[in-house]
Amino acid sequence: MAPVLNKYARRFFTTLFSPLARLLLKWGVSPDTVTIVGTLGVVIGALVFYPMGELFWGTVFITLFVFSDLVDGIMARIKGTGGTWGNFLDSTLDRIADGALFVGVAIWFFGDGNNTPIAIAALACLVLGMLVSYARAKAESLGFTANVGIAERAERLVSVLVVTGLTGLGLPHGFLLTVLILLALASVATVIQRVVAVHKQAMAANETR
Repeated sequence: MAPVLNKYARRFFTTLFSPLARLLLKWGVSPDTVTIVGTLGVVIGALVFYPMGELFWGTVFITLFVFSDLVDGIMARIKGTGGTWGNFLDSTLDRIADGALFVGVAIWFFGDGNNTPIAIAALACLVLGMLVSYARAKAESLGFTANVGIAERAERLVSVLVVTGLTGLGLPHGFLLTVLILLALASVATVIQRVVAVHKQAMAANETR
């Protein structure tokens, strides 16, 4: 169901942001610039607002830049410049943005937020999320596909942003802890799914030789 929802959500947001993408191209802004600025915005929101305890306003600030991940892709397609470089830059900066998000949450809750379990869960999500991405990247570098799993980046990002923002408005900390634990478990399941998928492909490839 998640991939289906992602497909329709992406189609909706593509339609929504296409006018902005065309306007930016008209102004001479490149897709790479949007990618870099968007990442900087997320990093600032996560590593400045969150450690100050501004969970709600930090989330609002981050959300303003998160959609750059879609806008740059739309711009590249319109311009006809999408390729390996853009894909590499986007993927690399996504890892930086994701890392900053979970680190920002962890810093606050290790400090004045005074909730060590949430901080540890955030770091677990950080490590496991990177492992999810690595499993897919490594598989593709070897000629396999590993685009399976229940914890894609979009789901992880939306979940943590929504609940962190609501926590800043007074939602009990238990909800954020629960979501982070579920995200960590989903990431573990996704890694396992990808390992199994690649193993099946590798065995099938060996059988055909």
